[in-house]
Amino acid sequence: MNLDLLIMNGYGLYVWSAFAFTLFNFFILYKVTSRQYNKEYAKFAKRFSSLNSDQIILAQKQSTNRTFVRTVAHKI
Repeated sequence: MNLDLLIMNGYGLYVWSAFAFTLFNFFILYKVTSRQYNKEYAKFAKRFSSLNSDQIILAQKQSTNRTFVRTVAHKI
């Protein structure tokens, strides 16, 4: 029964290799995206960690920066 699942009437090699290829590519995409996110986050944190309190308040009023400033200020 388990061998039939792997063989799949002769199509098992194609199916399982395609599945492995897809899984491998998803993993690589995840790693590349994660690495890029961490680089961008570090640049952002470096830029906004040197702000004084007035600049932080001004940045928090801007909707684009609100989430990032909260996160960076929380970690500092």
